[in-house]
Amino acid sequence: MKRRVGRLIAMASLVLAVTPGTAWAAGDIGGAGMSVGWALPFAGMLLSIALGPVLFPHLWEHHYGKFAAFWALLTLVPLFLLRGADPALGALLHTALLDYIPFIILLFALFTIAGGILISGNLHGTPATNTVLLAIGTVLASFVGTTGASIIMIRPVLRANDDRRFNVHVVVFFIFLVSNIGGSLTPLGDPPLFLGFLRGVDFFWTTKHLLPETAFAVVVLLALFYALDSFLFRKEEGFPKLKDPTPDRAIKLWGKVNILLLAGVIVAILMSANWKPGVAFTVHGVPVEGQNLLRDVVLLVLAGLSLKLTPGPIRAGNEFSWGPIKEVAKLFAGIFICIIPVLAMLQAGKAGAFAPLVGLVTNADGSANTVAYFWLTGALSSFLDNAPTYLVFFELAGGDPKALMTTGALTLAAISAGAVFMGANSYIGNAPNFMVYAIAKDRKVKMPSFFGYMLWSGAILIPLFVVQTFLFFR
Repeated sequence: MKRRVGRLIAMASLVLAVTPGTAWAAGDIGGAGMSVGWALPFAGMLLSIALGPVLFPHLWEHHYGKFAAFWALLTLVPLFLLRGADPALGALLHTALLDYIPFIILLFALFTIAGGILISGNLHGTPATNTVLLAIGTVLASFVGTTGASIIMIRPVLRANDDRRFNVHVVVFFIFLVSNIGGSLTPLGDPPLFLGFLRGVDFFWTTKHLLPETAFAVVVLLALFYALDSFLFRKEEGFPKLKDPTPDRAIKLWGKVNILLLAGVIVAILMSANWKPGVAFTVHGVPVEGQNLLRDVVLLVLAGLSLKLTPGPIRAGNEFSWGPIKEVAKLFAGIFICIIPVLAMLQAGKAGAFAPLVGLVTNADGSANTVAYFWLTGALSSFLDNAPTYLVFFELAGGDPKALMTTGALTLAAISAGAVFMGANSYIGNAPNFMVYAIAKDRKVKMPSFFGYMLWSGAILIPLFVVQTFLFFR
C-alpha cells in the first residue's frame, strides 16, 4: 500500500511540474505558473469529506484521518520537490500559524465551553413553544457558533416534541436556522466568518452588513415554520394521544459559569482586533502578532477553565465527547494544506489557472458579479465544506479585506451569505447538520434521507434564496 502511495505521489509530481528550475522566495510558490492539476488534491479532499460519510460510513469513521493525510501528502510532497523547500515551508507555516491553528483553537474553545451548558427539563412542543425555541437557538448561534448552539438546543427541542406524531419538520427547520443561518452575524457564528476575521475583516462587519439578509431569512422561516407546525399540530388532534416519554417539568440551566467564559471568548477576540502593541514573532518569514498569540492563549485558558469548573454530569447530559473536535482538527489540517496551491493560483487572478472562474464572477465592465458570487459560493457550500469555499471566493474577489469591506462590501456580503446560508441545503453543507441528523435519528425521529432532506431544502430554501438575490445582491 505504501509503495502505491509513493508511486502515486511521484506521478503527481510529474503531472504538476510547471516551470522547473525557477527559484521562489520563502512562502512564494509561484501561483501564476501553476496548472489546474495542483488543485486536484484539494478537490479530492473535499469530495472525500462530502461522499465518505454517505457512501462508506464505517470505513470513513475509522480512517478519515488517513484520507486527510493522503491528500495532504499529495500536495506537500510535490510542493517541496518542485517549488523548493523554502517556498513550500514558508507557505505551510503561513497557513498553519496564521489560519489553521487560530481557527482550531477557537472551535476547540467554543466546542468545550458550549458542551458545558446543559438545559434540563421539558416543555410541551406547541407551535408557539417550538417557534420560541428555534428563535432562541438562532440567536445563540452567532455567539456560541452553530455547532455550540446545536449542542445546547437540539435535545430540549427533541424532548419537547417526543410525544408529537409529526416532528420531522421541527428538526429540519432547526438545521435551517440554528445549525446554519443563525450563525451569520459574528465571526463566532460559523467557521467561514472566522476565517474572514483572521484575514482582516472587522469583527462587527458581518453584524452590520448581513443583518438585513439574516433578519429577512429568519423571519420568513420562523413564520413558515409556525404556519406548518400549527397545521400539523391541529392534524394530530384526530389521532389518539401518544405517551410522553419525557413529561413536562421545569426548565433549568446548568453550567452557568460557561456563559461567563463565552463572554471571555468574545472579549479575547475583540482585544485581538483592536489592540495593536506592535509586537510580532517571526517564524521563517511568517509574522505572528503578539495580540493574536495572546488571544489564542486566552482561548485555551478559558477552555481549560470550562473543563475544570463544569461538573462531569453536566457534560454527560449533553453526551459530550471529543470525537467531533478531533475529526474537525484532522480534516481541516488536510483542507488547509491542500488549499495552499489553490489560494496561490487564485491570488494570481487572470494570470493564473483559474482565469475562467474569474470570468464567471466578473461583469463585462470588470465589476464583480455579486449574484454569481452568492450562488457559486452557496452551491459549493451546499455539498463541500463552507469554510474553504469561503476562502476560495474571498481570494477570487481580490483577498484584500480593506477593499472588500468598503468598495467591495456587496461582494463580501454575497460570499459570506452564500457560504453560511446555503450550508443548510444538504446534510453535508455544514458540520452541525449531520450531527443534528444523527442525534434526532437516535431519538427515533424518522429523519428524511440525504435526498429527502434536499427536497425540503429545495422546496423551502431555494425560493427564499432567489428572493434574497433580487432584494439584496443585485
